[in-house]
Amino acid sequence: MQHEMRAADALAIMDVLDDAGVDACLSGGWSVDALVGRRTRAHADLDLWLPATSFDVAEPAFVELGIDRLYPWGDDRPWNFVLHDGERRRVDLHLYEPLSDGELFHYGGVESGETFPCEALGGRGVIDGRPVRCESPEWCLRFHLGYPPRPVDLTDVNALCRTFGWDVPDGYRIGAT
Repeated sequence: MQHEMRAADALAIMDVLDDAGVDACLSGGWSVDALVGRRTRAHADLDLWLPATSFDVAEPAFVELGIDRLYPWGDDRPWNFVLHDGERRRVDLHLYEPLSDGELFHYGGVESGETFPCEALGGRGVIDGRPVRCESPEWCLRFHLGYPPRPVDLTDVNALCRTFGWDVPDGYRIGAT
C-alpha cells in the first residue's frame, strides 16, 4: 500500500538535516510544490539532493528519524537510493559532488555521470509557509524531462509551466491526445 508523505514530514526531515549541518535541497514533486507555492499533488516520497561528502553526517540524522531502511526499487546506485521508515516516510536521495571549479556539480558514475551548474540547486520556494531550498525553476523542469513521463510528472511539468508562463513540452500536456 502506498503511503503519503505529508508536508510536516518533509519539513521535519529538512529540519533535522539542517540541524546536523547538511545542505539538503528539495527535488522532484516537493521542489515543484515549493516553487509553485502550494501543494499540487500527493507525494509518496521526499526527493533530496545531498552533497556526497555530507552523507556521513546525514545518515545519523536519518537514523534519529527512524528512516534507516534501504527501500530497494530496482534502480539503486551508489549515488541514488531510497531510505524509508517502514511506514509513510521515504526519502529518495540524489548524492552529488561539487567539482573543483566551484561552478559545477557532478552526479553519477565517473564514466556515465552528468554535470550541471550550481545554480540548478539554487532555487528558493515555500512549503506550508516555510522557506526552503529547492531546484531552480528551469532545472526543476529540465530534471522532469528526458524519460517517459508518469502521471505525477505530467502534473509537475504542467504546474511549473503554468506558474512560470512556459509552454508545456510536447508529450507532457495533460488532456492532450
